[in-house]
Amino acid sequence: MSSSSVNPNVFDSSGLAALKRQLKDNDPKALKEAARQFEAMFLQMVLKSMREATPKDGMFDSDQSRMYESLLDQQWAQVLAAKGAGTGLAAMLEKQLQPAVVDPQTYPAGLPLTPAAKPLPLNPPLPTLQFPIGAESRTGAADSSSDARDFIDRVTPYADAAARAIGVPARFLVGHAALESGWGKSEPRRADGSRSYNIFGIKAGKTWTGPVVEAETTEYVSGVAQRQVERFRAYGSYAEAFNDYAGLIGGKARYAEVVGSTSGSAFARGLQKAGYATDPDYAAKLSRIIDGPTLNRRFAV
Repeated sequence: MSSSSVNPNVFDSSGLAALKRQLKDNDPKALKEAARQFEAMFLQMVLKSMREATPKDGMFDSDQSRMYESLLDQQWAQVLAAKGAGTGLAAMLEKQLQPAVVDPQTYPAGLPLTPAAKPLPLNPPLPTLQFPIGAESRTGAADSSSDARDFIDRVTPYADAAARAIGVPARFLVGHAALESGWGKSEPRRADGSRSYNIFGIKAGKTWTGPVVEAETTEYVSGVAQRQVERFRAYGSYAEAFNDYAGLIGGKARYAEVVGSTSGSAFARGLQKAGYATDPDYAAKLSRIIDGPTLNRRFAV
């Protein structure tokens, strides 16, 4: 350590030069001296503020006197910091800047290279569509609201005819329509806001030549939900919708396991296996609606 740490002097430029060399050489003693110098600067600023607050209209006030006062304040700041009679800022800085000492026994396998970080969630789930309170939705929650009963009453006559063509109970088709349309509340709408009657979510593929509507829907890619806009078939009535549905399920070889199903769970599994929807939980959700209390009460199962 230079002599400036023993007898600090504001005119001692060699002390600062020595401090720079010690810091460059990573000398641990240099940290203590640097903290002391910082506190000296702080004390000098305090003394300068006090001087500026003092009236300066006396006969001894001049540029020369102010210069000597400034040098005196710098010297007092150095002395106070060196003797530890300052603000205690140097000791606090020295403690804060010292590297933490880690007990090797705490990490028998070696010190960790980086602190553990919380893993970021991959592909966070997107918000699902919220259907009106009181009606069953894609979650399969049971309900006995008037909206659900009204929907059942509207579509059951058409479901009866289509179900006979497919060879399944009408309850299965009503449940499927309820799942896809949120009990009639979420069917795709035309550009003018009129209904499309597409309550089965049937998309307009390359072979479809009828009218179409575009709507946002949830598709699952590698098990991850994604919102995207799709083209859906549009009908003029529920009768057309159920007739098209019956032709799709009964006329496609991939739905062979669906035709003639006698249980709601088998019907639902058959649809999912055939790729009717991309939701990995589709069969479970459909089964809960088909076998739920709302349809059970209506169809006296």
